[in-house]
Amino acid sequence: MQEWVEEVRGGFSPGRHPALWISERRSRLGGRRLDEIFSNIREHAGLPAELDLHCLRHTYITHLIEFGYPERFVQEQVGHSYAATTALYTWVSDEYRNRLIEAALHKRLEPAEGRVLPR
Repeated sequence: MQEWVEEVRGGFSPGRHPALWISERRSRLGGRRLDEIFSNIREHAGLPAELDLHCLRHTYITHLIEFGYPERFVQEQVGHSYAATTALYTWVSDEYRNRLIEAALHKRLEPAEGRVLPR
């Protein structure tokens, strides 16, 4: 993204155009064109055809959650009005789920037993 903004986008002479992704005609790139570009990149990289541009949004949200960002922050980052919508986007890994369960068990069991559980 930084390379696009700092080095490539300026080559299109965007002037004061507010769009991040613009064409050589200095107009906003549409969703269909972005999908075509992503498809070409995906094929070149040898990634599965099921992977689409929208998957990157899911991945971004999932990583924010897994890296411990507050749920409200994530919701605002992606422009969702409801937390339930953001929850639909999260595909947390089994490893992350296991860490959550382990942390909850440690928190719950340590005070009850009066001893620290091994990690």
